[in-house]
Order: sequence, then C-alpha cells, then structure tokens
Amino acid sequence: MAINVEEALSAIYTFATPTQSEIVPIENGIHRVLCESVTAIHSLPSFDNSAMDGYAVRVEDAGKTLKQSCVIFAGDGAEIRMVEDQCIRIMTGAKIPQGCEAIVPIEEVSVNGDSVTLPASIRASAHIRLKGEDIQSGMELLKVGTMLHAHHISLLASQGITHIKVYRRPRVALFSSGNELKMHYEELGSNQLYNTNTPTFAARAKELGCEVIFTGTAVDTLGSIQEYIRSALSADLIITSGGVSVGDADFTKEAFGSLGFEAAFESVDIKPGKPTTFGRIGETLILNLPGNPLAAALCFELFGQSAILSLSGRSDKYLSAITTQISEPFKMKKGRRSLIPGWFDGETFTPSEKFGPGMVLPLSLANAYMMVDASVEGFEKGSSVKIIPTRWCMSAESETSLITY
Repeated sequence: MAINVEEALSAIYTFATPTQSEIVPIENGIHRVLCESVTAIHSLPSFDNSAMDGYAVRVEDAGKTLKQSCVIFAGDGAEIRMVEDQCIRIMTGAKIPQGCEAIVPIEEVSVNGDSVTLPASIRASAHIRLKGEDIQSGMELLKVGTMLHAHHISLLASQGITHIKVYRRPRVALFSSGNELKMHYEELGSNQLYNTNTPTFAARAKELGCEVIFTGTAVDTLGSIQEYIRSALSADLIITSGGVSVGDADFTKEAFGSLGFEAAFESVDIKPGKPTTFGRIGETLILNLPGNPLAAALCFELFGQSAILSLSGRSDKYLSAITTQISEPFKMKKGRRSLIPGWFDGETFTPSEKFGPGMVLPLSLANAYMMVDASVEGFEKGSSVKIIPTRWCMSAESETSLITY
C-alpha cells in the first residue's frame, strides 16, 4: 500500500543519520557542515578603537583650539593618555588613548600647523568602536549543523581558528541497468536510449555537496545487478532508477531483496513517482526512483535531496516552500498528489506548458515545482501556491507543509 509524502519523508529523516566527522582547514570549509559548535575565543574588537581617521578628544573641549600632541597609527602598541588642552591625531583602527571621549573626523576640524580647532558640538563616544561590540568572548558563534558559507569563514578567521570539525561529505553511489539504456559516451544501438537519470543524479548529488561514485552499468541479469550492488555498499546512499514498477522486466528489486534489503516504504502516493522505494542494506541507504526521466528527477528533488541533507548533518534538513501566486489559470486532474514543474520569476510561478513523466526538457526549463493536493482540480490566476526550488536549496530547521491545497 502506498504511503503519503509526509510518511515517506519521515522515514527518510529517521533512516538518514549524519556521517562521521573529519577535521579540515577553514579554507576548505565552504559548504561543509559543522559537527560541533564554535565559541568565540576573542572579543571583537579586542580593544576600543577608532572608526575614523580624525582626532581623539574630550567632549568638554568642543569649540576649542587645541595642540596636537602626537599621532596614533593602527597597530601601535604604546599606552597613550590624553593631556589637558591637547588632542591626538588618530587613524582608523588605532587603539583609543586613555581619557578619550570621542573621535572627531578630520573633515570636521580646522587645522593650522599643530593647532586644531574642534567643532562646537561633540557627541560622547562618537566614532569609537567599543571592545566586544561585535563579538564577545565566550558567545556561541556557530551551531552544530550549520552549513558554512564565505561569511562564516570570515567569522572563523576573526577568532584565529585554523581548523574545524565537520561531517564527512555523504558518499553517493550510482549504477545503471537496463539493456535498452546506454551512457552518453557510448554508441546507441537500434531501439536503445541514452541514460539521462544517472548523470542527473550525479550532477544534483554533487551540487548538494556529495562525493559521487559511478560503479558502471549492469547487464539485465540477477548476478550482474547483485555484483554492482555489493560494489556500492561502502557508500552512504545508493541511488538507482527503474526496475521496481509492476511489469518491469529486470531483476533490480529481486537483487536488493536477496542482499538483505530492509524496506522503509515501497510505494508513495504521488504523481509521478508512485514506485519510489527507500530502505537500507546494513548501514547503506537505498533509494530507487522511477525510471522515467522527469519522474526520476522530480522525485530526486523531493526524496533524494531530503536524504542527502539529513546525511550531511545539516540542522536545516527539512525542505521548505516559498508561498507565491500562480501567473495564469491552470487545470489538472484530481485524485493523487501531483508534482508540477514550472518557473518562478521572483513574483509568480508559471507551470510548465508541456510535461510528462518520460520527458527530459521540462525540468531543464524549470527552477521549481509545486506539490498539489489530490483534491485540487485547478487554479485561477493569482491563486496562492507553494513552490519548492530546484536550482537552490530551500530548507529549514523544522518541518512545514509543502502541499498546495
């Protein structure tokens, strides 16, 4: 019996646990996921410093003409104290001298030799960056499960952190089967087709940060498929397509079963994608997707991406949706939840003009899809819909509904 999408995703999140950890230099940390939190070692700034090139002054000296006593440059280590009736020239980033109450920017004073005339009004603490106003020592900077981006690397560098502990990238193994299919670098025979599913899975898995292993193409015999499955069991996740629908003339399902496949589900109430199967052999997850190209690609976005985000250790592992409006009237058959590809232009979503489970072109022209409830027969222009992006990852730390009703 087919389970619903929510049950299928719940099973995936339960089975797909984070990989082991490894230590990498922060320069190699882009798009890696932290497996331990990061706490600030140093306050930032680590001392009160000037935000402007200007003059260090006392507020009570507003409107006066003072003598410049010295100059403080960024990086100077001497401890300097303010002296009555004098001001100090100071550069951006330089340490604030003792007794300084404000910095007056250079463009706001009048300079005549070593005499400096200050403006009539000076605000206390103006243009002074206080110790710890950005980061305070001991505060948590990054949480477990954070996927690192460039500005996170800036944060780590600000603390003098050279290496970080991250989850190992998920290893995804792929193999193809079916005598009617050839890889794109092989010559086609009569009545044969190029295999588009395996390159699609490989490309998307790499985009999601995985190490991808292509073990080859099995022939349509039980022994051959068993051999390719065994060769892939060192991976965290094996993704295949086809061979599990009613009437499929190959041995994929039998081969997995003979090797101890534990099924979490074998059918999902979704169109396209009903024969989607998920489970594990030992510690290796198995995801078998429909054989038709568009069906396989859409179900990868929903189920494959969810498994990979969970294996990656990301705290925001749950797919989430953008609420927008549909750009034009759209009619459809009700009866089963449906995945509808289309284009989101930042304001509205336009469903693909023509799409079928066996097509390749529609998803290349799409950047999102909507999952429509079984009760829906269509939408009027401007109707509210939820869309799930395919060209960037939209995820959250808690589950939300992905269904458009």
